[in-house]
Amino acid sequence: MSSVFQNELDLNERLLWSGRPKGGLKLRTADIFLIPFTLMWGGFAIFWEAGVVTSGAPLFFVLWGVPFVLMGFYLIFGRFFIDAYQRNRTYYALTNERVIILSGLFNRNVKSVSLRTLSEINLNKKRNGTGTITFGPTHPMGWLYGGNWWPGTARYTSPAFEMIDHAQEIYDKIREAQRKV
Repeated sequence: MSSVFQNELDLNERLLWSGRPKGGLKLRTADIFLIPFTLMWGGFAIFWEAGVVTSGAPLFFVLWGVPFVLMGFYLIFGRFFIDAYQRNRTYYALTNERVIILSGLFNRNVKSVSLRTLSEINLNKKRNGTGTITFGPTHPMGWLYGGNWWPGTARYTSPAFEMIDHAQEIYDKIREAQRKV
């Protein structure tokens, strides 16, 4: 995995750790709200579309409902697959100078946070040792914006090593590297 970061490292920069988020389909805290909402949205959209199709309504009404049905399918099912795909294309690194996050659904996106200027690091750890390390302040609505369930929501959250194994160990490595800078 270290080869993924070779083009990103500066001349005297050393890779201390690299990793990836957990893969697969995952439920998030926001799903407590999103699952009921998306089921209502999708259910109403399908109900509307079925009603206009079976009643012989004008073509305009039939076409009007199609985007809402498609959005409903995305919200109910598709967002889980997009999130898993995005995490599958995400890589994390800790160097002696900074943290680096490589990601991107279609294009390569590089986020870099200097250890020298990083003033806030938050660890959210689960009992099984996995967790998320956030670099910067957490947004009050971060539980809703977390993940990539909707395009553009990531801009409201601070950079993070999300869903990593051995989160406490990595957090400690980051703090140690930060002290040495």
